Amino acid sequence: MRGRSAGKREDGRGKPVWTYAYEIVPPQGEGRLGTIKHLLARESADARGRAQTWVGRVVLQQQVTHILVVSDSPEQDHEANRRLEAELRDLKVEYSITAALAVADGASPSSEWPSSH
Repeated sequence: MRGRSAGKREDGRGKPVWTYAYEIVPPQGEGRLGTIKHLLARESADARGRAQTWVGRVVLQQQVTHILVVSDSPEQDHEANRRLEAELRDLKVEYSITAALAVADGASPSSEWPSSH
């Protein structure tokens, strides 16, 4: 019996990934979100260290600020989510979370995923 490669399903495709977003209205300035960006970088590195996927990026727009998350699970109650939500509460911003949507198999983000400003 052959062993399976880590991160691969038996059919050879990559493990599924999911995406969802935190939406903050009114939009926030980049300077105000420094602690959030630092937290996202730390959580992404921690997930990589556990051979998991959890990557978050801040996207600033005129009408809303998004925090886009790509994860290997549709669940939104990871420790990373709880820490992010605690930081958002500390900043006293109102936010909502979209439903998780499946992304094409194997479309896992790289650690070099560009951030948008």
